[in-house]
Amino acid sequence: DDDMFSGVFCENSEKLINVHLFALAAKCYSLSNLGVCTPLEDVLEALKGNSQEATGIKPDEFMNNKKSHEVQVMSELVDSIANYCGVKQVIDIGSGKGYLSSFLSMQYNLKVYGIDSSNSNTSGAHERNRKLKKHWRAYQSRGRANLKSQSSEKANDRPVESEIKCKTISEELFNNTNSLQIQDQVIMQDLVPSCEFTEMTTSENRTETEADLVAQTQSHESKLSEEVLAVLNVLPADAVEVFSSSYCNTGELCEEEKVQRKMTSLKTKARKSSELNLYFPLTSCITAETELSDIITDLEDCMMVGLHTCGDLAANTLRIFTVKPEIKAVCSVGCCYHLLSEQFENQEERCDKVWGFPMCQYLKDKGWCCGRNARMSACLALERVAVGQMLPTESLFYRAVLQVIIEEIYGVTKSDRHVGKTFSKSSSFIDYVRRSLKKLELDDSKLPDSCIMDYYEKYKHRMNELEAFNMLKVVLAPCIEVLILLDRLCYLKEQENIAWSGLVKLFDPVKSPRCYAVLALKKQAC
Repeated sequence: DDDMFSGVFCENSEKLINVHLFALAAKCYSLSNLGVCTPLEDVLEALKGNSQEATGIKPDEFMNNKKSHEVQVMSELVDSIANYCGVKQVIDIGSGKGYLSSFLSMQYNLKVYGIDSSNSNTSGAHERNRKLKKHWRAYQSRGRANLKSQSSEKANDRPVESEIKCKTISEELFNNTNSLQIQDQVIMQDLVPSCEFTEMTTSENRTETEADLVAQTQSHESKLSEEVLAVLNVLPADAVEVFSSSYCNTGELCEEEKVQRKMTSLKTKARKSSELNLYFPLTSCITAETELSDIITDLEDCMMVGLHTCGDLAANTLRIFTVKPEIKAVCSVGCCYHLLSEQFENQEERCDKVWGFPMCQYLKDKGWCCGRNARMSACLALERVAVGQMLPTESLFYRAVLQVIIEEIYGVTKSDRHVGKTFSKSSSFIDYVRRSLKKLELDDSKLPDSCIMDYYEKYKHRMNELEAFNMLKVVLAPCIEVLILLDRLCYLKEQENIAWSGLVKLFDPVKSPRCYAVLALKKQAC
């Protein structure tokens, strides 16, 4: 009930008079309490049906905890959507260093085009992809060498009965080894001398010997797994070439085995040729008017994804999705709301430009505007503050006093330049101010140290006020984010070619504050 929150502000002065009610109202209008989100579990269940869930892998060997969490959760969803829509091509907009793209291609065998506007990011993605493959080959070679050495030593130490020249290995003993079968092949070649195969004297001896071999094989697998786990965790389940390990007693392959090996070889070659370029990092600036076919020459039915697409890029991703018939689905997680362009923010700049906000017709008709300060607040992380990760009060105080200085001393009220992360590089407030003035290309020679410190002392006692003000901004942040996300969802609801669209909470907001994804599926052509 809106009347419940009527006492938050004074009717005459419009000042905040009830902080508790303000916080309660903000909580009620946050996305988690509005009831408009679709649970991730429900989405996955609807997409997968009764299909068996693929074995998950952990990419944390090559990513930090935050990125690992994001990539693992989102890639499972993307793969489920791709399977549901029957597509194998994925376009990753704003792909950055290619964490999501490379994971999707390696783990799920999806053909991914990662598009980023930064040449350095694209180059970094190429290099990272190359290193992943290089690491895999190195680990595989080292694993083989170590395994071979250990197998030879143990084979020499093991007592061998005089009547036994070699051992018959049953394929059934290795059915559960899957991706490690190539290492089993190395074991087998070391254990079996190059001689004619002979039958064992008794079934009892055969059973006992095979049991010993299985135990040793499992031990080898365990040691090898520890060594190559880091790489196996970021590769598809069939990344290791599979060889059959069954031999006929006569020492020659039976016809069935020959056919099976031939088919395996052909499949392996076909898979390798198709997997050589499963991930393609590209450099291009994406706008709402971008023709994807100009960038991707073999564009086919696909889906579009974006993990923390910055500013207008998230809005443009949705616009491209709605107008391109090849794109069957979209999964977009936006960020950097402060960089959104707003149609009604600066009336003098109004033109036919495609704006980042608002997108839906409802807010356009109302001429809705958030403003930069509100959009900046939407980027704050309430959940992190709630668990004790406090705001950087001192750096915020430095920045606030700096703004007073440049307005009063230099007469500058607006600038296209940014101070950036100057605070972490500064040894004192004086150092911070001088570094910042240089970045803003302002002459710091007219400002003596004593003057800088006078400003610091003048406002130091108000630091607690600044902290309280910023805490109120943090509390309000989810409400502003709701407005931006619901605008995007409403835009999709307005499109006639969309079968389903929704908001889904993907990530733990403490690990990844921008945790909501906008999802949509196109209607299937009749």
